[in-house]
Amino acid sequence: MIIENFVSFNPNGLYCKYGDFYLDPILPVTRAVISHAHADHALPGNNIIFCTEATHAFMKLRYGKNAGREFNIAGYNSPFNVGGVTVTFVSAGHMLGSAQVLMEYQGVRYLYTGDYKLQPDATCEPIEWVNADVLITESTFADPAILHPDPVEEIKKLNDIKSNILLGAYGLGKSQRLIHMINEYAPQKQILVHHRIMPINAIYEKMGMVLGKHQIYSRKLMKEQDEFVYIVPPFTFDSYIRAAGVKRLFASGWKNLQVNNQDTLYISDHVDWDDILQAIAHVKPTQIWTLHGNGMHLKKYFGDDIFVKILN
Repeated sequence: MIIENFVSFNPNGLYCKYGDFYLDPILPVTRAVISHAHADHALPGNNIIFCTEATHAFMKLRYGKNAGREFNIAGYNSPFNVGGVTVTFVSAGHMLGSAQVLMEYQGVRYLYTGDYKLQPDATCEPIEWVNADVLITESTFADPAILHPDPVEEIKKLNDIKSNILLGAYGLGKSQRLIHMINEYAPQKQILVHHRIMPINAIYEKMGMVLGKHQIYSRKLMKEQDEFVYIVPPFTFDSYIRAAGVKRLFASGWKNLQVNNQDTLYISDHVDWDDILQAIAHVKPTQIWTLHGNGMHLKKYFGDDIFVKILN
């Protein structure tokens, strides 16, 4: 029987009281199961942490000695026990090391997706599917009006821009995906990378992800118009709002982050409406619990066919 309060929100985040652990807590806690290393899911200061090897490496890089007291590293599809709940990491396809969290308790399977995507991405493990009684899904873009375009066709747009490009992107996950895609689909571009992104790239390369040609940013190089693409994190992108001699683009699934109407770059690392429906078809849940977005569209879409609960 499905336990309706198997996970619930409290001031520290999403809590499973039956195993006494949090999923991607928003404040430091005693026991944390971390789905992936993005800062809104992996905070410093937790006491006991369960995560994948790549997530551990990124957290140590970002937070140093404050990353957490005790790390328990688990591979995909290798069950482990947390407080009486059997937990298994399943690849989420969101970024390197990202995991869905399958929780089994009293014969019921609860699948927490974390952030996930279905689109191909050569810089991370592809998404895997497992069946579950309850699908606990992010709903960032859970709206029938939101359908992500083909990322390959989006990146090919860069071929039509002959000036240098200042390309804003999140430093962890998105930047590495862009480097690989530009090398493959706009190979004449010369990729320059902000210095804060380079250590992350080194972890990717160490873990066997070949990103392709790129080099650290040089102001001298960018003074020339030679089809350079300079990839920078958001804080740097925002500080260059009046940069001359470059076309400014920001790679995101969010419309409000597109900085000009003429040249957009809709590349998202989250599922869109069709992707969520496909995930539901694969997982075959009897209940869907939504978080991190608006679950009302799913509730309306499924009606009486599948019970949909909005957690936040």
